[in-house]
Amino acid sequence: MNPRLSRRAARLTSSLIRDILQVTQRPGVISFAGGLPAQELMPNPDFTGLTEDYRQYGPSEGEPALRSLIAQNLSLLGLTCGADQVLVTSGSQQGIDLVGKLFVDEGSPVLLEAPTYLATIQALDVYGAELQGLPLSADGIDPDALRRVIAHNRPAFVYLIPTFQNPSGCCYTDEVRRAVAGVLDETGVPLIEDDPYRDLVYQPADRTPICAYLRRAPWVYLGSFSKITAPGLRVGYLAASPSLFPGLVRLKQASDLHTNRLGQVWLARFLNSDEFAAHRARMIGVYRERRDTMQTALLHHFAELAEWQVPAGGLFFWLRLSADCDTLAALQAALARDVAFMPGEPFFPLWSLPYPAVRLNFSHAAPEQIEQGIAVLGELLSGLAGGVPSRHSRASVSV
Repeated sequence: MNPRLSRRAARLTSSLIRDILQVTQRPGVISFAGGLPAQELMPNPDFTGLTEDYRQYGPSEGEPALRSLIAQNLSLLGLTCGADQVLVTSGSQQGIDLVGKLFVDEGSPVLLEAPTYLATIQALDVYGAELQGLPLSADGIDPDALRRVIAHNRPAFVYLIPTFQNPSGCCYTDEVRRAVAGVLDETGVPLIEDDPYRDLVYQPADRTPICAYLRRAPWVYLGSFSKITAPGLRVGYLAASPSLFPGLVRLKQASDLHTNRLGQVWLARFLNSDEFAAHRARMIGVYRERRDTMQTALLHHFAELAEWQVPAGGLFFWLRLSADCDTLAALQAALARDVAFMPGEPFFPLWSLPYPAVRLNFSHAAPEQIEQGIAVLGELLSGLAGGVPSRHSRASVSV
């Protein structure tokens, strides 16, 4: 006899990117799929002297030293934020889940970019959110369009990734950031700002958080240490305006009590050390080189196949294909040749009209692998151009 599950359980879907990452563990696979930091650049955590003091339960809000450090850094970015507004989470992904629990009932409208981070779509779909996409340009979303959509159907919140956006790599201009903040202050709609890539900057770009420009609208700012240290630690954070913070803490308590203490304490020490500045500089140098290597390879193999912008930071190229192409079929063919990438479809809210696109990560593969893998993808996509994308088969690829 099958158990009776919740309506929410019927909305659960597999994460395509997690399925693909299982395949990329095979020896010899060149992966442009996940937002993976380079394995060789990850620091080696030293937990010496920590195990005795931090084996017991800790505060739900997080370790005081790490919360204080986060608050200091956010204040430098322009956010009015004390340590008492910082909650350490199990990766920034948990922050997205907590926001969904706090704001979303079945049918609650939510505005986000189209395209946007696919795991946010997955998380909010589970809670029954009605997702509406706002098209992205090279400068960000259109503030006037944002105002019109809010007037037509007031959302529970607006979710944005304005700095080195995933998947597009877009970085909002300062003018757009200020204008978006103005619209949200006018309307009082909460902003959820996701900012996991801001430290991975390779050339000058506007990076002031939109939250720093807000004066009246409620806000939640999400951050992560996964991209600049090691994802396996699963330590992220959120900061929130005072009206929202208590509810988020209670939801955290109901979820997992607190984030792992050893990882938090080690991170606080590492971020305060001289080692961190050298580590970050090395990481940025390596990633800039790999970005430039991918750009050169794309110019050689994709000049007639796609349009793209060179990202000023982050981890991704976003290629808008010049012809219709079933990118899920292209992924199957690429995996058969030991190359992985992310089709563009899953990054669009279900009822947004997508265009054929692919996302390519440049941080994980070595330069010689980048050239080899891009050559394979250029050949495959050239042969598949003209196929019609399957709009509603978000996770139908067999991996």
